[in-house]
Formats: sequence, C-alpha cells, structure tokens
Amino acid sequence: MKKLSILIPAYNVENYIEECVNSVLDLDTNYEIIIINDGSTDNTLKILNKYKKYEYIKIINQKNMGLSIARNNAVKKVESDYFLFLDSDDYLELDACEKLYKKIEEDKSDIVVYNFNKIKKGVVEKVTIQPFLKTKLMNTPHILLDINMSPWNKLYKRELIIKNKIRFVENLKYEDAPFVAEALYKAENISYLNEYLYNYIIHSNSETTIRDKKMFDIIKIVDIIRKKLNEPYLTDTINKLTVRILTNYTIQQRYNKNKIE
Repeated sequence: MKKLSILIPAYNVENYIEECVNSVLDLDTNYEIIIINDGSTDNTLKILNKYKKYEYIKIINQKNMGLSIARNNAVKKVESDYFLFLDSDDYLELDACEKLYKKIEEDKSDIVVYNFNKIKKGVVEKVTIQPFLKTKLMNTPHILLDINMSPWNKLYKRELIIKNKIRFVENLKYEDAPFVAEALYKAENISYLNEYLYNYIIHSNSETTIRDKKMFDIIKIVDIIRKKLNEPYLTDTINKLTVRILTNYTIQQRYNKNKIE
C-alpha cells in the first residue's frame, strides 16, 4: 500500500506540466502520481510520456471529458490511504507530501487543510487559512466559512471519499465547491497544518478567469450544496456561504466582455 497519491488532471498544459510533475518527482516510491491526460491536443501527452520510466507514475489517457470527470476517474485509480489534488499548472513545495502524511497520520484525520501561495505575474501572496484545532463541522460549523472551497489545498483520506461516494459534479462549471463542502461535512476529523505547501498559479486564460454563459452554473452549484448540507446546525453557516459564493461570482463578472451575458 502506497503512503499517498497525487492526482494531476492535465489538458493542453504543455507550458506548465513539467514544472508541476517535477515538483513531486523526487518523492520515494512509497508515493504514487496519477496523471489523467484529458484528451490534450497539444504536446502535453508527448511530455508526459517522458515520465513513463518511473514506476510510481501512472499516466492514463482519456478522451476530452472535462476536469470533473478527469478528477473522478483519478480517484478511482488511487491505491493509497490518502490522496491530494494537484492542478497541472501549479506545483507543490518539495516537502509537502511528507509533512502532510505525517500530520494526517498523527491526528488520525479524514482531511488536512493547509495554506497556499497565490502567484500572479511572479507576485506571491501568502493565503493563510484561519487556524483551528482538530474538529468536525457539527462542533464548529463556522470553519466552513474559513476554509476555501478549492479541492487542491487539502489531503483526503481515501476511505472518506469512497465510502460516502463523494464525487465532483459533472458537466457544470465551479464543480469544486460541492465536493469540498460534502467532504468537510462527512469528515469525522478535520485538521489544519500551518504550512504554505501549495503554489496556485493564476493565468489570464485559466478556467476560473474565463467568463461565459456557464457562469450561471453557479446557481445550480449553490443549490447542490444547500441540499447536501441540509442540517439545522448548518443553516446559518450555509446561508452565509451562499451569499458569499454568489456575491464573489457576481463581482467577478466585471471581467466579462460580453455585456449581454
């Protein structure tokens, strides 16, 4: 059994994929790297094929089906107790996996949340998650507002995700939030590691910066979260989360050049 799996969905990222994979390449063979090539049409697959010589790297090709399906398919291939997501244009700090594995083993947690660096045009902004002691949502519902809804700065226990059949919503944009919210909701123990281990790179053409008609998917996404986390002790928190999500995405539409949309 491997210690930990790193899941990397890749689609047309020929300019970034090497730095991403190299950031986790020096790990010992107690780890595994699972890369899902989501039907890339550029040189992504050609670059990935150079890593076939490493026995702990699995490269899986599929026709282009989108980020959600790529992530869901990657989770199915996990053979370790824990896994994390790494976007193909981002990278991890060199000691990230060892620190995360040690933390989740010591705390016997289902999820470990950690800090990250937001990097845009070479400028680094350190993003710190509000610190908390090991807990669960029933005891501290407000941490749902303190933890970002991105899947990549978290280490997950595989059993939590598989047992509860937690999956990314397919064919909708902003699919991250329901996955993260449900995982936090189902977790018996959530831990926090005060380390900046993930480097989130913002590109002008990244998925989260593109505005189009799928921006209205956010309404469906919020509805999914509200239905999955329909608990009296979470009502106030979910209402606040709803307002936050809709407000943030409404503000982001100032970048939409199509004024009709």
